[in-house]
Amino acid sequence: MADKIDHIVFDIGKVLIHYDPNLPFSRIIPDAEERKWFFQNVCTHDWNLEQDRGRKWEDAEALLIAQYPEREEHIRAFRKYWPEMVSHSYDDSVAIMLGLIDKGHDVTMLTNFAADTFVEARRMYPFLNATRGITVSGEIGLIKPDVAIYERHAKDFGLTPENSIFIDDTMVNVEGARAAGWKAVQFTGAEKLKQDLIAHGIDV
Repeated sequence: MADKIDHIVFDIGKVLIHYDPNLPFSRIIPDAEERKWFFQNVCTHDWNLEQDRGRKWEDAEALLIAQYPEREEHIRAFRKYWPEMVSHSYDDSVAIMLGLIDKGHDVTMLTNFAADTFVEARRMYPFLNATRGITVSGEIGLIKPDVAIYERHAKDFGLTPENSIFIDDTMVNVEGARAAGWKAVQFTGAEKLKQDLIAHGIDV
């Protein structure tokens, strides 16, 4: 018989809230080709990920400004206009999560997020305070898909990996959870999520 799921763990970005740096930057750098170059060479995904790992924004900005002094204003704009990047919540996903809590399921969150921007996100989206707790990568210096962050989350919240299911939009993070012994599904939309949870025996 399959293991009974008694813990449900949600990722946040692109599962519960939208994230897109182009939202403010389409105004800041109107030219699409220049904007693409900027994200590929200056404020890159990997650069931003280090803030998720715990690097301070001042240090991150200083590093890039030293390399691209002529881009200082654009580099500082990334943090300055960050709230615009998380423009809305995915209300159908949020409804599923809150519904699970209402039905008595044990729900937590595990996210790659810079510590200070997460404080802002919690103010913007109160449902981020609804679960039993959250592991924020920037607060503990570990990031998905490192197996260590899943192990830390399980330890901190008393989870049994084989009885836990993780929901993330990024396949590599799903695979990280599976490598830690968890069940895990890739989020592609609320309806599919509902089906996946039901398939794992969860009352949605």
